[in-house]
Amino acid sequence: MNMSNRSKTIDTIATRKVDNPLRGVAGNIDFYAEDVFNTESIKQYLPRPVAEKLLATINDGAPLNEKIAADVAHGMKKWAIDRGATHFTHWFLPLTGATAEKHDSFLEISGDKAILAFSGKNLVVGEPDASSFPSGGLRCTFEARGYTAWDPTSPAFIKRHGNGATLCIPTAFCSYTGATLDKKTPMLRSIQALSNATKRLMKAFKQPAGKVTVMLGAEQEYFLIDKLFYLQRPDLVQTGRTLFGAPPQKHQQLEDHYFGSIKQRVLKFMTEVEQELWRLGIPAKTRHNEVAPAQFELAPIFEEANLAVDHNMLVMEVLRQVADRHGLVCLLHEKPFAGVNGSGKHNNWSLLCGQTNIFEPGNDPHQNAIFLTALCAMIQAVDKHSDLLLSAMAGAGNDHRLGANEAPPGIISIYLGDQLNDIIEGLENGKDCASSHQACPMRIGVDILPPLPRDATDRNRTSPFAFTGNKFEFRAPGASQSCSGPMIVINTIAAEAFDKIATEVEKFNPKTFNAELQTLLKSIIQKHKRIIFNGDNYSEAWRKEASTRGLYTQPSTVEWLKALTARENVELFKKYAVFTELEISSRHEVFVEEYRRRIRIEGGVALEISNSMIIPAVIEQYSKITTALLNAKKLELPGVEGLTELAKVLGSAIDELNIKSGKLTKALKKNSAAELVQTMNELRVVVDRLEEVVSDDAWPLPKYREMLFIY
Repeated sequence: MNMSNRSKTIDTIATRKVDNPLRGVAGNIDFYAEDVFNTESIKQYLPRPVAEKLLATINDGAPLNEKIAADVAHGMKKWAIDRGATHFTHWFLPLTGATAEKHDSFLEISGDKAILAFSGKNLVVGEPDASSFPSGGLRCTFEARGYTAWDPTSPAFIKRHGNGATLCIPTAFCSYTGATLDKKTPMLRSIQALSNATKRLMKAFKQPAGKVTVMLGAEQEYFLIDKLFYLQRPDLVQTGRTLFGAPPQKHQQLEDHYFGSIKQRVLKFMTEVEQELWRLGIPAKTRHNEVAPAQFELAPIFEEANLAVDHNMLVMEVLRQVADRHGLVCLLHEKPFAGVNGSGKHNNWSLLCGQTNIFEPGNDPHQNAIFLTALCAMIQAVDKHSDLLLSAMAGAGNDHRLGANEAPPGIISIYLGDQLNDIIEGLENGKDCASSHQACPMRIGVDILPPLPRDATDRNRTSPFAFTGNKFEFRAPGASQSCSGPMIVINTIAAEAFDKIATEVEKFNPKTFNAELQTLLKSIIQKHKRIIFNGDNYSEAWRKEASTRGLYTQPSTVEWLKALTARENVELFKKYAVFTELEISSRHEVFVEEYRRRIRIEGGVALEISNSMIIPAVIEQYSKITTALLNAKKLELPGVEGLTELAKVLGSAIDELNIKSGKLTKALKKNSAAELVQTMNELRVVVDRLEEVVSDDAWPLPKYREMLFIY
C-alpha cells in the first residue's frame, strides 16, 4: 500500500457520517425478545394443553411428549410467518467451533397450489449432510448421514437478513450411529450429571430436592478496526490476527482507553448490536472500552448455561454482522495485535438449587455448611482436574494470549480472596487466632459466616479461576471459543466432587454430623489447598512455586489437549455419560488437527506476505537509498555516511529476510507445528524491525498506530 492509498483510506474513515446512536431507542424496549418463541409466544400460539406440556419440559425438565410435536410445529410456523419468515433451519454447534444451518423453505406443492407447511417431523428431527463436518474418526468421509434433534430447552428464534427472515431451531447433532458430532449434546449431558450429583448432595444434607440450574454469564471481549484497513491486511483476513506489526510508541501504557468515553461511531455500532440482541432475548447488559485501544467488551445478565452458550454464539455472529454494516470489522481472535491486550471470554459460573445459590453463604450455620462443602468440592475438583480445565481453554489463539497483558497464565489456580481464605484456613487449622488478620477456627454447625458480598475482596485479574462473591469466574477461555467446552469440564468435575463428598456424608451419624463434616472438609483442604493462590499469577516466583507445588505447568495447546486422552479423564467422562470413549478420543483428534491446520495456514500466509509484499517493499527502498548514495558520492554531497549505514541495514535485512523465509518454507514442508511457530516468530522479528526503517509510503501493510487508533 503506497502513501496515496493510505491517505485515501484515512480520509474515507475520517469523513464517515455518524448518526445519533440513540435516536428512537431511549425509553423503549418493548421489542425485547420479540423474535423468540418464548413462554409468551407459546401461550399465544399453542393450544393451552399443548403449551402446558411444552412448558413443563422447558421449565421443569419433564420428558418431551412426542404427541404434541405436530401442534407445536403448526403454532411455531404461524408465529414465524407472522414475523416474515419464509424458511426454517435446524441451528446447531458442530465441532468446527462455529454454528451451522441449512435453510429449507416452508414451501410445499399440493396439486397446482403452493402452500406453507411445517410438520412435527420437520421440527423434531433433521438430516443435514454430515460428511464435511469434523468427526475425529467417528465416521468415514463417505458416511454422510447425520441427524439434528430439537432442543426444546433453548427457544426457537428468528434471524433477519435483508428483507427476509428464517426460523432457527436449536438442535443437537449426531451421526448415523448416534455418536455426538456437536458441542451441545455433551454439555446437556454434563448439566444432567451435575444436576443429579447436586440433588444427591442436598439430600445428604436433608434438603428438599429443588430444580438444579447451572447458570452462566459470558463476558465477551473483542476488537473493532475499520474495514478499509482490514482488507489491506491478508493476515487478518485469513487468520484473524496480525502476523506482522510493530507495536506503536503509544498503545495502552497510559491506560486511557479503559472505561473511557466511547466514540460516537462505536457507540452507534454498540447500540445497534444491543437492539438486535434484545430482539433475540439476549440480555446484553454492559458495554465499555477495554484496556487496549480499539478493544471493547459486552457482558450479559446470567442465564441458564445451555441458553447462555447458544446466546453467546449469537452474540459473536451479531457483533460481526453489525460491524460490517458500519464499515468496521469485529476481531474475535484471542491475540489480533502483539504486545497489547488479548481478548478473552470470562465464564462466570454458578449453581442454583431451587432459588438458592449454593455458592452464597446463608443466614444460618446449616446453610453455611452447605456453602463451605460446595466450596471445598470445587477446590478438590479444580486441583484434581486442572489438566482438563487447561484442555478446555486450549487453542492456537489462546497460546498467544495467556500469560500476557492481563490474561491469566496457563497455570490453573483458584483465587479466594483474603476474607474467604481466612475462613478456609480457620476450617483447616481449628486453632484460636491471635489477631483479626489470622485465620480463626470455624466450627461447622455453630459459626455463622460473616457476610460475603460480591465486593468482599479485591479482584485478581491474573487468576484463571477466581471465586467472586457468589460464583466462580473462569477467565482463561479465549474470545473466539464456545463456552460449551469450559462448561462441559466444570460441570463434570463438579459432579464428581459432589458425588464423592455425598458418598461420605451419607455415612455420617446424625448425632455427630457436624463434627464428621468438619473432619471431612478439613481433609479436603489439606489435600488440595495447593491449588489456592491469591497473589500475582504473572510473577516468575509463582511459576516456580507452582512447579514446586506440583501443579500442571505445561505451556502449550498440544500438551494441554493430551489431558483428553488420559485414562482417568476418559473414565470420568464415561462414568457421567458425558462422552463415550470414542467421542472423547474424537475430540482430541479434531482439536489437535484444527490446531495444526491453523498454524500451517498462518505459516503459509506469513510466507506469502513476506515474499510478495515485504521483500519487494524493502528492495524498492534499498534501491532508492543506494541510488541516492551513488549520486551523493558522484556529486560529492554530504549524507554519504548516513546513506551508507541505512543501505547496510536494508541490505542485511534483505539477506536475513531471504534466510528466514527459506527456513519457513522448509518448516512448511515438514509440517511441524512447533517448528512453524518458531520460524514465524523469527521472521516476524526481522519484519517488525524493518517496519520502523522503511519509509511509511513504501510499507505495504497498515500499521498498528493506524488500525488501533483510526476507527
